[in-house]
Amino acid sequence: MHKSPLRSFHADHGAQMVEYAGWEMPLRYPAGVLAEHHQVRNSGGIFDVSHMGRVEFKGRHARRLLERLCTRRVYDMQEGQARYSLVCNEQGGVKDDVLVYRMDDDKFMLVVNAANREKLLKHFEEVRAAGDLSCSIDDQTLKTAMVAIQGPKVMDLISRVSSEIPNLKRYRFTVKNLMIVKLIVSRTGYTGEDGVEVILPANAIGMALKLLMKDIDPNADDALIKPAGLAARDSLRTEAGMPLYGHELGEEINALSCGINFAINMDKADEERGEAFIGLEALQKTQGEGGSARTLVGLKLDGKRSPRQGHAVYAGDQQIGEVTSGCLSPTLGYPIAMAMVAREHAEPGRTLSVDIGRVRLEGETVPLPFYKAPKKS
Repeated sequence: MHKSPLRSFHADHGAQMVEYAGWEMPLRYPAGVLAEHHQVRNSGGIFDVSHMGRVEFKGRHARRLLERLCTRRVYDMQEGQARYSLVCNEQGGVKDDVLVYRMDDDKFMLVVNAANREKLLKHFEEVRAAGDLSCSIDDQTLKTAMVAIQGPKVMDLISRVSSEIPNLKRYRFTVKNLMIVKLIVSRTGYTGEDGVEVILPANAIGMALKLLMKDIDPNADDALIKPAGLAARDSLRTEAGMPLYGHELGEEINALSCGINFAINMDKADEERGEAFIGLEALQKTQGEGGSARTLVGLKLDGKRSPRQGHAVYAGDQQIGEVTSGCLSPTLGYPIAMAMVAREHAEPGRTLSVDIGRVRLEGETVPLPFYKAPKKS
């Protein structure tokens, strides 16, 4: 099992550690998941996401390889831009969702999900070899650390150490030097809040955290930033309607049913728009047949009980889908779920129910996301 470069930080703050995708990671801290969730929504939280894969692509054909792998266009990305994309199989199923970083003309980085890293590395090498492409593929995951700092007051903290980073646009990044250490700081995240994600050498994470949090006591009630674990990360991303591999995304799930069509450039089929990606033909066939049979919806439910992945979704007495993610929303105060349902039941305002065992939770379909961070005036 891999150990996070932040393991001493987790021990110092009393984290409950669990195995996740081959890594020992913090599930929660002593204050509890609910407190961590509200801390991120109201102020700021720091997450260890070092388990996420970080893979560098470098060389003359790096862009061509990524055009073949990714459902989003790569050729028109600017240096310093990050772009959310999917990696599909030939059948149009989703191998993973990724973030593509363009470092310069022939150097890119992909951030991938921990559970898919080894599978994807093999896939990347196979596609590179099949195309006889001149490009190195360097898995930097174990040599680096990654943290996400998320919340409405995070930029107040960041501004203490940098005037440039708070001026970054969403899905842009910059490379900064901290003493002799190079950091990649991106204005990205997975909680629905503003914030940054930082990638740096694994042996430098202790120094970086001390500098960032030098005036902060995470144990103080009014601390600007406090640590948060995997459980709070999941409830936050569910409220924000963000998909997770193994839930809303998967090899057997058609990419056009996942509610993220913005991440699929269906016209990406020539050199002008970007080389066709793996799975495009299958998705074009799906599109030509009127779309996928099922699609992702949001469900707002009654009561205080939590829906979970796999719970059946009904329209009257007919089962028309199942829950992919669900929770009792800490921010909204009622149960929410994302669910794959038959397309004819997907429009907002439909009355549906979820069978959670002995009872059914009544509710209705609603647009995603469930929660949007308030805009700053």
